[in-house]
Amino acid sequence: MRIHNVHRLATQRLADSTKPFKARGGRLIRCDYCMLGKQFCICEHQPLVKSTAGFMLVMFDYEMIKPSNTGRLIADVIEDTFAYQWSRTEPNQQMIDIINQSCWQPFIIFPEEYVVERERVQTGPLIIEPGKRPLYILLDGSWREAKKMFKKSPWLQDIPVISFDPDVVSQYQIRKAAKDNQLATAEVASLVLGHHGEALNADILSCWFDVFRERYLAGTKQIDVGVDAALKRLQTLTV
Repeated sequence: MRIHNVHRLATQRLADSTKPFKARGGRLIRCDYCMLGKQFCICEHQPLVKSTAGFMLVMFDYEMIKPSNTGRLIADVIEDTFAYQWSRTEPNQQMIDIINQSCWQPFIIFPEEYVVERERVQTGPLIIEPGKRPLYILLDGSWREAKKMFKKSPWLQDIPVISFDPDVVSQYQIRKAAKDNQLATAEVASLVLGHHGEALNADILSCWFDVFRERYLAGTKQIDVGVDAALKRLQTLTV
């Protein structure tokens, strides 16, 4: 299993906390990394792909230590995934430096209906400058928190926006979304990878999300995972 930036951010957030964080199902003994119940741990199955894309997770407070968070699944699969805690007044300088690095071409993934400056919204195929790689920025939190991060982050205001209008209903059953077509963070990243032209990587991340969701729900119900259909599908993609 590979330790990545979301794991490190979660460890730091817990160290900085002045009181214990109590997640739902607090009596469940969890894995420190996938945060599932230990009997449902998926760490040994963690896939890793080669991608020309990078991701940056800007995470609302406590999001990185919530067992239901799916942002960590992106970091499981895509090696170049950065993770930082959001701050309205004091954005992490290392995060800003990465966004401005000459090797990256940043894009924010967000619904266009909330973008005031319509010229920021990218339409049609992406044009990536020579020598650069796309850095897809995801605002990771509840829908209310994501809108707050988008509106109150001046350092994001000049970055182009990519918007998806998914015609699929989210498979996420762990948190209640305000709308049926509001996707979990990992589901959005899978769409991004498909748009980026990495169909196999998109399928692997989508399947890894299914593995997590299946095991999470099994853990909340304290039942045997049984057939583990999602894991079997993942194994056919990663052989």
